[in-house]
Amino acid sequence: MRKKHNRRASIAIRILLMLVGACLDAVGLKFFLIPNDVIDGGISGISIMVSHFTSIPLGVFILLFNIPFIIIGYKNIGKDFTIATFFSVISLSVMTSVFNPKIGVTNDPLLAAIFGGIILGIGVGLMIRSGGSSDGTEIVAIFLDKKSGFSVGEIVMCFNVFILGSAGFAFGWDRAMYSLVAYFIASKAIDVTSQGIDESRSVMIISDEHEEIKDRILKESGRGITLIKGEGGYSNLPTNVIFVIVSRLEISRLKSIVNDIDDDALIVMQSVEVSGKNFQK
Repeated sequence: MRKKHNRRASIAIRILLMLVGACLDAVGLKFFLIPNDVIDGGISGISIMVSHFTSIPLGVFILLFNIPFIIIGYKNIGKDFTIATFFSVISLSVMTSVFNPKIGVTNDPLLAAIFGGIILGIGVGLMIRSGGSSDGTEIVAIFLDKKSGFSVGEIVMCFNVFILGSAGFAFGWDRAMYSLVAYFIASKAIDVTSQGIDESRSVMIISDEHEEIKDRILKESGRGITLIKGEGGYSNLPTNVIFVIVSRLEISRLKSIVNDIDDDALIVMQSVEVSGKNFQK
């Protein structure tokens, strides 16, 4: 019974986040980007350009152009992701129809690109964090990733370079450049929102002084440590590799501890996503 209640609460939170995300996405588009002829990437960008030259509302094209990609996703990627994406797309379509400002918040295209990109990116990030997406090109990218040698990111980038380049013919090349600014800022806002500000790093330390380094890290940081038994590929001598996960704010202190003990120590870091109450504490 409790598990069922928790599941319902989780679904309700996801739906709420997708609605808030769609609302922010629409605000970024209708109050900042579109009044200044600055476009977004993906299906939204195509929809903005087509809507600009017709009398048909933007929301209609966002929904219409995404449907084929959603069908592809349902058949080839996964039911949950596709349903969440479909809900996000419908929400964005409705929100862009609800918001119809007479004028934009600013007439400065650079300010519109910056703040519109931030707001739009936060909105899209919330939808991604909730398990969906507001753009069908990502579904196609995931599908093509399985069929080709290109990554999802590379495929999405190719789509968006073509779409944002088309803005030069539709609105002028200065607006195409502002669109690139908005796209870059939005992509960074998406990363921060979907992955969180508290970026963590996994760290591997290889040193002959591993015992002293281990003791200092345990004493001064309180982080748990794993010792991995290894062997030098050149020397064939046994060694211990220290493995620890730290927050972004602890990286500098960790490097200082290691360098104080062994200047020649090898430190390897990688950004990771970490879950677990003990680590967060």
